[in-house]
Amino acid sequence: MTTRLPRIVVAAPATGQGKTTVSTGLMAALTRAGHVVSGHKVGPDYIDPGYHALACGRPGRNLDPHLVGEHRVAPLLLHGARTPVPADVAVVEGVMGLFDGRVGGKGFSSTAHVAALTRTPVVLVVDISRSSRSIGAVVHGMATYDDSVEVVGVLLNKAGSPRHAAEVTSSISLPVLGTIPRDPAVAAPSRHLGLVPAEERELSAAALDALADHVAASVDLDAVLAVARSAPDLDVAPWSPHDHVAPPADVRHGARPVVAVAGGRAFTFRYAETEELLRAAGCDVVAFDPLADAALPTGTAAVYLGGGFPEVHAADLTGNATMRASLRAAVAAGVPTVAECAGLLYLCDTLDGEPMVGAVAAGAAMTERLTLRYPAATAPADSLLGRAGEEVTGHEFHRTHVDPVAGDVAAWTVDGTDVGTATPTLHASYLHTHWAGHPQLAQRFADAAHAYAAPVVEERAPAPTVEEPAPAPTVEERAPAPEVEEPAPAPTVEERAPASVTRPPDPVVEERAPAPEVEERAPAPAVEERAPASVTRPPDPVVEERAPASVTRPPDPVVEERAPASVTRPPDPLRHHGDAETGDGLVDLAVNVHPGPPPGWLTQALVASLDEVGSYPDPTAAERAVADHHGRAPGEVLATAGAAEAFGLLARLRPWRRPVVVHPQFTEPHAALEQSGHEVTSVLCRAEDDFVLDPAAVPEDADLVVVGNPTNPTGVLHPAAALRGLVRPGRLVVVDEAFMDAVPGEPESLAGGPLEGLVVLRSLTKHWSVPGVRAGYLLAAPDVAADLRRGQTPWSVSTTAAAALQACCAPAARAEAGRRALELTAWREHLAAGLTDLGVEVVGSSTSFVLARLGEGVREALREAGVAVRRGDTFPGLDASWCRVAAREPATTEVLLAALAGVRGRGSSGALQRVR
Repeated sequence: MTTRLPRIVVAAPATGQGKTTVSTGLMAALTRAGHVVSGHKVGPDYIDPGYHALACGRPGRNLDPHLVGEHRVAPLLLHGARTPVPADVAVVEGVMGLFDGRVGGKGFSSTAHVAALTRTPVVLVVDISRSSRSIGAVVHGMATYDDSVEVVGVLLNKAGSPRHAAEVTSSISLPVLGTIPRDPAVAAPSRHLGLVPAEERELSAAALDALADHVAASVDLDAVLAVARSAPDLDVAPWSPHDHVAPPADVRHGARPVVAVAGGRAFTFRYAETEELLRAAGCDVVAFDPLADAALPTGTAAVYLGGGFPEVHAADLTGNATMRASLRAAVAAGVPTVAECAGLLYLCDTLDGEPMVGAVAAGAAMTERLTLRYPAATAPADSLLGRAGEEVTGHEFHRTHVDPVAGDVAAWTVDGTDVGTATPTLHASYLHTHWAGHPQLAQRFADAAHAYAAPVVEERAPAPTVEEPAPAPTVEERAPAPEVEEPAPAPTVEERAPASVTRPPDPVVEERAPAPEVEERAPAPAVEERAPASVTRPPDPVVEERAPASVTRPPDPVVEERAPASVTRPPDPLRHHGDAETGDGLVDLAVNVHPGPPPGWLTQALVASLDEVGSYPDPTAAERAVADHHGRAPGEVLATAGAAEAFGLLARLRPWRRPVVVHPQFTEPHAALEQSGHEVTSVLCRAEDDFVLDPAAVPEDADLVVVGNPTNPTGVLHPAAALRGLVRPGRLVVVDEAFMDAVPGEPESLAGGPLEGLVVLRSLTKHWSVPGVRAGYLLAAPDVAADLRRGQTPWSVSTTAAAALQACCAPAARAEAGRRALELTAWREHLAAGLTDLGVEVVGSSTSFVLARLGEGVREALREAGVAVRRGDTFPGLDASWCRVAAREPATTEVLLAALAGVRGRGSSGALQRVR
């Protein structure tokens, strides 16, 4: 096939003649004249294409035979010229002097080489500031040196005066297409590795406008276009990434793992084809800024760290500790990561003495020596990118040095020396490669991203045999029961059994106590079971109300009957929540609401909603927004006044025969079920099993199962497949995903899958810092959602709550949600590491808090020290040694850790002594 593409190469007799300034100005002037211009650069340079992109409004492209092979140069030129839309003209900026290429290569990869490969006419830019008629000899030599290169015109740069320009013009036999007067204001600033990137240059757009005006006034643009249109048709097909890579054959339909690509002012170097190859291989490329973003993008399944100038921004990179922690954790977790040059420096322990990510055990520093080479590199062993013995081409351009030069397994062998570091999930070195020339590298990286993102369903061991309940001990310690005629089991008989399931005997709803007394009941089986013998416990309302009818109980327990203050439990543990732990002057680590203010767009939506409060609320638009957000039908969505309303609706939905709540768990569903007259069976996840749910422990006759994911207070994230496996005919499985927003990528969410037999709950309270708004929603099959809607109090979802729901499903919210999730992940990891360093047992969490065994009495001691954490003993299955601690920014966490260390140091009898 043949392809028509008007095009020119802008070259020069030597470097420093003004090629970049003139080329960029020419691109900008042609663009402003209404032409669609495609910008290209000969060689590996990243900076010039950045200016080209600014001038043309589309990615700048590199043409380098060394990096991609001679046979790909013309196809890549055509690809760049038609992507994203076909260009009217392509302008190719040369490199160095016209015939200067790889040393020892006889002009290989020179501008002349690329011009010959693409059959493109050449326009010479010549600096005439220090010569006059001698310029004619230079141009003549350039035009006649190589018959394969067609030099067709000249642009005179830095002319001192019209008379000077005329003298030069008279010496040249080729057409002079323009004379550009000297103007220091249009010169591009330089740095130790060349020009300053457009992304880093202040007022780049304004400077470009001035440059475009300068060139347009000095150059005959019509003559330039005429030269470009004289270029012959190319008889090659455009390059396409889809011809070289593809998604894995076994990839799930629609699954596109996120590849996080570093950008911003510190990381400006990458080839456009890299991202195109990754997208063609089934990945979503999401840029992030290591200087400004708090953490990696949501759902990151691979990380690409290209080149740039981290040495210039070292202090600011160090200052973004949460991003460094997020990236360090990702590399440690095996997230596939590729780092080239600047990326390598960022992953090192230090750069010029400033702390960096610390994922590569090496230190980096600036040196006086410039490393500039165009090598072939060999993979010494199989790794994330390479295969043993495989050769690639690349380039290096840096003034830094890394010590040690190579890790245990090198990334490449270059000129006989091992360099960089490589593992099955990490590849870091100074070498820049162009993946269009080596698409197998892109394919392997994309395959690794797909593999990392693929769901893993763990096989669970068979459920342990449920043992018979143990006899109830020390009945004398119990308070009398209320005067309610109600059959009930012996106190705590089943609740103290070592089995993972507890269930009262077949209750008769009509015989339950009136609603006010029902509200006071709250089982806490594991709390009493684990209490030290010397501690006197307060009455257990649930046990008391289930005691034999002959035992009586005063209507209101008195304070004197309770345990000492340090271990006193609330009168209704199921209705105790973290906000009860906070107070003036306390550092709040008890409530799991994100500490930052709501985003500006959410605040604006809330304020704007006040204009509508004169009308009754209508959540229809909000429900449509939620449906769009999750890819569901509107009939599958029900807006609620927070998750609490949803639990009440579910409790009243049916006359449940055997409702089950998986504990430890947010207690509101348990309380709502009891308030509606249901006997609740508790399935306890135990510490010795890391609080992981064994699905086989759920009774087969359960017709309602409520489980949190991730679970509050443990933070455990259960596999979605395991929860979906709980569905049975006639059973409704309710999954509380109130904290799923804080899990990057939400890998185990059920919100986007089939809903038959499932109800998924979500809340805005925690992630968006709006506990006072009371906004949430549930997702269910249309018939279930309709039944729940019929039980809903009219207008329960306020206008403000509906506005919040709608705003939090907008595209801007998705990006912010992901940023917050990654930020919280970094905070949580900092918290967990600090607690572990103090010898505290911490449960592995996936969300915005951790469950920690601080020891009995420590919560009270911390409160005295000014720090509030959430008590654990009101959650069934936990005792007073457990506390839930919210993830906060590192500075706040350090306050907690210092207070904890102080409590530890206050005498040998302190409660923390028992943590070990």
